[in-house]
Amino acid sequence: MDFSSFMPTAWLPPLAIGLLLSSFTILALSKRQRDTLLSRFQIHRRRASGASTPPRSFSPGKKSSIRGDTKEPSPSNVSTPDFVNTLPPSRRSALAELAKATSPSNQKILLGTEPSVESLLKNALPSSRSYDLENDTTKYTPTGFSTEEIKAMGDFPAYDILSGVPLPQPYQNFDPEKALPRPYRPFRWAYHQTMSLTKMEPDWWLEVENTYASRIKERKELFKEHGKKVLDYLPGSELACKELMEMCLQFYCARYPTYFSLSADKKTFYNGLLKSETDIKSMHPLHVLLNNIPEDFAIVLRNETDGMYYFRAGVICSSLGWNVSTKIGMQLKDIHKPIPDYKEKMSFSMDRFFSKMPTNSPIQRGSWGLEIGMPLFMPAGHPHEQLRKIQKQDLTVDECHLRVDWQTLRRLPLSAGIVFNFKALFTPLREFRDEPYIPSLLLKIIKEGKKSLMQYKNTWHVEHVFIPELEKYEKEQVAKGLVKPTNAGEETWTVATLEESPYFPGWEEKWHRQQGF
Repeated sequence: MDFSSFMPTAWLPPLAIGLLLSSFTILALSKRQRDTLLSRFQIHRRRASGASTPPRSFSPGKKSSIRGDTKEPSPSNVSTPDFVNTLPPSRRSALAELAKATSPSNQKILLGTEPSVESLLKNALPSSRSYDLENDTTKYTPTGFSTEEIKAMGDFPAYDILSGVPLPQPYQNFDPEKALPRPYRPFRWAYHQTMSLTKMEPDWWLEVENTYASRIKERKELFKEHGKKVLDYLPGSELACKELMEMCLQFYCARYPTYFSLSADKKTFYNGLLKSETDIKSMHPLHVLLNNIPEDFAIVLRNETDGMYYFRAGVICSSLGWNVSTKIGMQLKDIHKPIPDYKEKMSFSMDRFFSKMPTNSPIQRGSWGLEIGMPLFMPAGHPHEQLRKIQKQDLTVDECHLRVDWQTLRRLPLSAGIVFNFKALFTPLREFRDEPYIPSLLLKIIKEGKKSLMQYKNTWHVEHVFIPELEKYEKEQVAKGLVKPTNAGEETWTVATLEESPYFPGWEEKWHRQQGF
């Protein structure tokens, strides 16, 4: 089935690769609003690594603007950005600190002369053909690092210094048998297509919970059955894949030091939860991730010829209605052709945002859907699709779930690749019963949400069960005083996005209680 034909009748997970991107429409506001928002994403670092330099371009005087209505700018009021000659912010300022922990010969390389923009563009590391970091002539990544510098850094360099994003703190009270994901409830009212963005929390880039082992097993079985539909990589993605893998393993070792570690020579990854050892050099980095990290990743790379971003590598086991093989190799605008209004309202903004996204400003958001059961991977033609076309008359409350795809977006510091990271989390409908305001908020969205958006999200097939159950929970919460009027004299709560979003009042107490601490 064609991907675009599937979209009107099925909710897609975050990447599609698009609902995450659709959220960036907020960045198409006025320059003042956009700058204010981006400034909020700056993350404090435990180690100083220097300030990022601004985006580099041969045409610094060329400025572009977007009208406040988030529509595609017209030629009469905006200059076309020079994507070919615009590079993302550099992190070369981190080299001085990295040099302190290496040999004199490598120090000399890391403290060398900064290349000109002309050199970076003329000798760009290719993004669409293979290369040999060890033997090829000097090339440069879009963030300004040379192949010699990358070799001098060695395996598993200090990515917290390189990226400007601190490593996570060790997770206290972590019990792998009881650990639950945080109870994400990314519901908003008024509900519209420009989804909420917040700065990424460094401690929570990747989460491990009690489904870890079973999810890893399921993902490996999906790859065995579907192959390149769930994992694939194209020439030119070598550095980005290695970099992402190293960042993930480095994160796990810092966040869960009791269960994960690297050998002294950094060639073996020890996984205490799976009781396994991975020879990192013996397999492709994405396979290391598949075997150890139950998250989905998609890497888009800047093409040195046109300056645009293309999907070049990914491991995605939780897609609904599409798969890696249907999207890999595509440019952003082509990936998102099925997204309503993407070309008219978002394409220009997304291309410009990607061209300038800094490494030290990762972001996060959540996408949600209502599901029968817990479908993880559903390619076009899967039998589960049929359940989305009917209202199953014997559907029970216990079969109904909220699916949240918790998503992050960050730029890799060395390769300059941009990584979409997302994970499917399922919550039984019954959990909403004691979560203040959540039933009322979700009811408002289902009943009064914009028709085209609700059709896109495809909630209809479960509404006949969700609505009466949520109405029951709402009445109970009002009676118990869990839902209170917004203002004195009002009888009911005026439904609006919660201050605790993407959570709810009292979420931490419930979350801790369910984990036994």
